[in-house]
Amino acid sequence: MARKTRPSIEVDAGGPAKPVLLSGGNPQIAKAEGDAAVQAYIAAMPEWKSAAGKQLDALIERTVPDLRKAVKWNSPLYGTSEHGWFLGVHCFARYVKIAFFNGVALDPLPPIASKDKNTRYVHIDEHGLTDAASMARWVEQAAKLPGWII
Repeated sequence: MARKTRPSIEVDAGGPAKPVLLSGGNPQIAKAEGDAAVQAYIAAMPEWKSAAGKQLDALIERTVPDLRKAVKWNSPLYGTSEHGWFLGVHCFARYVKIAFFNGVALDPLPPIASKDKNTRYVHIDEHGLTDAASMARWVEQAAKLPGWII
């Protein structure tokens, strides 16, 4: 018996293919390295989340000179060649979760703790990125710290 797989793309007869939205509205995007995969994820983010994703992506690009991007596990990852992945993004119903993988080393600490002792979170809600200055400082610091090597 063949195993059923969930399609990663929904085809609408009247328009272009759209990525499937998983629980909480997180887009299902194929695992891939590079900006194109991250841009596909951002474009597929529902409602106000896409604008927040564009704003965050632009801020990270301005802040980190040696930036690498990828989508893995249906989440965009941002990193550097030297230090690995420092930040991940994931959509939930009411917010976009920004995970700083070595967030406990940031000053000041991002506001939300994790079950993982090293990770700290920031949630972006429908009001968008309201404190871009703090986010830029955290991104700048995080990019210089050891991150995930995967």
